[in-house]
Amino acid sequence: MAALYEAYTLCGLVLSPSLSNSGIQGIEEERDSDHVIVTDSNRCVTLYKVSDQKPLGSWTVKQGNCLTCPAVYNTQAKEYVTVTDNTVIRIWKEEDVALDKTFKATVSSNIWRVHCVVGVDPVVLFQRGAVRLLDSLLSAPQQTIEEVLAPDETIRWSTNIVAETQQFVIFTTEQKGDHFLYLQKLNPNTLQKYRLEREDSGLSPLSFSASCRDKLIYLLYLYPNGHVYQSVISLRGLGADQGAQTLPLPRNLLLALSVEGRLDAASALHLDEAHIAVVGVPHPSAGADKDYLCIWNISFQTLQAGKEMAGKIFGQLWSYSSKLFIPHGKTLSVIPYGCAKSSLASALGKLKHAKTEESRPPVCVPSWSNILHGERAQPSRTMETRKLRTTRRTQSTPNLTVEQVLELITTTSADKVQKEVEDLFCRTDTQDLHQWVGQLASALVCRSMADTAFYTPTTLAQLVQTRHLCHSVCPDLVQLALEKKDYFLCQLCLQFFPDIPEAVTCTCLKAFTSILDTDAEKVNLEPDSVSFMETLTSRVHGQVGLRNGFSSTSSKEDHSDASMTRADETNSTPPELTCPVDLHKAVLLNEILQTAYSDDLLLPHLKDLSSQHVILFLQYLQFLYQKYNQAAFPQEHGCRSPSLTQIMNWMCLLLDAHFTVLVMSTEAKNLVLNLYRYINAQVKLFSELGKIEGTLQELQHVTMNKDVGKYSIEVIELF
Repeated sequence: MAALYEAYTLCGLVLSPSLSNSGIQGIEEERDSDHVIVTDSNRCVTLYKVSDQKPLGSWTVKQGNCLTCPAVYNTQAKEYVTVTDNTVIRIWKEEDVALDKTFKATVSSNIWRVHCVVGVDPVVLFQRGAVRLLDSLLSAPQQTIEEVLAPDETIRWSTNIVAETQQFVIFTTEQKGDHFLYLQKLNPNTLQKYRLEREDSGLSPLSFSASCRDKLIYLLYLYPNGHVYQSVISLRGLGADQGAQTLPLPRNLLLALSVEGRLDAASALHLDEAHIAVVGVPHPSAGADKDYLCIWNISFQTLQAGKEMAGKIFGQLWSYSSKLFIPHGKTLSVIPYGCAKSSLASALGKLKHAKTEESRPPVCVPSWSNILHGERAQPSRTMETRKLRTTRRTQSTPNLTVEQVLELITTTSADKVQKEVEDLFCRTDTQDLHQWVGQLASALVCRSMADTAFYTPTTLAQLVQTRHLCHSVCPDLVQLALEKKDYFLCQLCLQFFPDIPEAVTCTCLKAFTSILDTDAEKVNLEPDSVSFMETLTSRVHGQVGLRNGFSSTSSKEDHSDASMTRADETNSTPPELTCPVDLHKAVLLNEILQTAYSDDLLLPHLKDLSSQHVILFLQYLQFLYQKYNQAAFPQEHGCRSPSLTQIMNWMCLLLDAHFTVLVMSTEAKNLVLNLYRYINAQVKLFSELGKIEGTLQELQHVTMNKDVGKYSIEVIELF
């Protein structure tokens, strides 16, 4: 559950006579989580220590100038940056007193925003869509700035994020009622443009929020009719500049909040992957009153916390370090919050299903409709059960509830159960289906394990793909899939379950390596993962190259042991890169490589593998490693692909678990020699990288001599 804690006032607000806005342009986090910079809409920038609720410093531009951009803090240079009068960049430090005496530079085009993320250089977004790094812009302030947007296109919102050291600038625009999203990638510079889907009645979004996780950008936006949408953009597929091409941006409806009329000042932003904060939207139990701050769980569509805010709401909301900053009335309030991690297991009370003689499904958890509306929302269970018994033999009951479907699973045929569950998914009036996914899956697994003739692979796969299942909710699902040799379902479980135990992972590994090639060819698997292996094994990528410090040629000379003979080296290297397993079997093994595990928990289970399984798996890892060290890196061709680090980790784990057996086995001799070279090459590579890292760290501590003339030569010796 999420919670809003006791609020406290950070500062008062200087409201405009019309009361149309709060007087705050922006709030940015400063050096740490306890310091923020507040920029008002006129002339003042103030630094606050949040826990003490007091200002530490304030800077004001002179009369006649106006702040046109919220100030940001450059953590690398320990400087503040803002913009006055659209074209003047001002930079100062905390010890500076008067802004007029600090650095300023005038640029040739109007600036929209300066953005800065901790650890990276600030970026400048111009009003016509161009983006520049601040340092690059200051080196030539009067450089020509290109116009990216159309003449009648206007920026409405912007932010920047860092994903795996790569910096992105995101901004939305409006043109004649259409809304677009631009994704600017820096170093190398590429720009992609997306078109947002139109809302009914031509409504424009009131607010935007963006977050990044797992190489995906999640864009959240709220409309005046109370609809909250989310669009997802993958960073993996970002390539060359798309030029004039505008791509469609699909969206999903996360929440349809109840609103009377239209919202005029509201905002929504991400708190974590399962919770969003919404301000300026009516509380469900408070009528049309919009002066509320609420936290919604988007996984379960439930309101988890709400707080009435005294005074006018201006539709502004910021979040830093588990604290919400919201201007309302005549104050800027800070509201700490907490969001417990959401999971279907916790929502269902971590139900543990015992197998009874009747193989009955577990006791159902009441739906939110029952809690809110009582028995009006659903007829009596006894009446529904009696009705099912009288009609299930002749015809399908229309609009079955989840409880009825759970009862149906215990006795009805697999085909009928599959049809009813599919109808349940397609039914638009089932709002709380996500609460029942775990019970549906558990009931199907219980019936399938008790009755060997009953099995619904399509339905189980559909339930897994909802992403509301995990191993702890339905612990027998993977074992059932292995018994039925449903390897597609196994693949889905390995992809979507974050809590698969190491014992189950090893059981899957043993099963996958035991599949006959003739049987593996008949298996239908996830297309993207199959496409990756087809690309990897194609002849197009058969050229030998150097990657990650290793090639088959250099390894013989640089990384071989002194006691190895030249003949052993020649014989130990395979002449061609041929995959030792069937294509579909390789796809399943890739899923094993990408499954999360703990070394200490995995090693004991790896020792239970037979030597044949271990040698086959090591041969496949050798094949992957050699392919990954070619000039064309295979991870660029698919999203579901193991990383080089995962491959090396599994090599080391298998060698640790079966070292004695492999050393004594004649057929494993050449394989172990090759793996020794690969691991030795990686050790040497990381050793050299460590030296470079140490050198760069020492350079940071070198004190530069500031007392130099107009011309000087300085030599830095690296040892």
